[in-house]
Amino acid sequence: MNAAPRVRAAADEDAEGLVALIGACFAEYEGCVLDTEHEAPHLLRVATHFAHLGGRAWVAEAEGSVVASVGCRPAASPGGLELQMLYVAAPWRRRGLGGRLVALVEDEGRARAAAFVDLWTDTRFADAHRLYRSLGYAQLPERRELHDLSASREYHFTKRLA
Repeated sequence: MNAAPRVRAAADEDAEGLVALIGACFAEYEGCVLDTEHEAPHLLRVATHFAHLGGRAWVAEAEGSVVASVGCRPAASPGGLELQMLYVAAPWRRRGLGGRLVALVEDEGRARAAAFVDLWTDTRFADAHRLYRSLGYAQLPERRELHDLSASREYHFTKRLA
């Protein structure tokens, strides 16, 4: 794990690696499950999915495996982007990779003249919350429940882009 992962545009062919990555991340939390049949079929064709939404997705590869991912799409509120799908494999955390992927989304936002980046994150993902705060994201008071198999509740974060 000495070489920095190579970050590239995600491809539909990354499905197996993305499912393995996100499944492993979910497995760290009790009751958190990944259902690609009903709740996350987009992972099976991630590039097509994000392109259809007017967004983009990236993966980071190391040692022949997908070790991180991130995506973005136009935000629900006009003038912004929504960051989605930020996952980093446990051995690669706290090495700057998550921040590097968030920066890709922010750069994409600036290229699109977006005023802000929004994101929603599961209330259980405390390490992610710390990362977002360290990168200048503010937690908003809004919360939402997804009514999914994992009984997900999410916090809302946002960051203004300069």
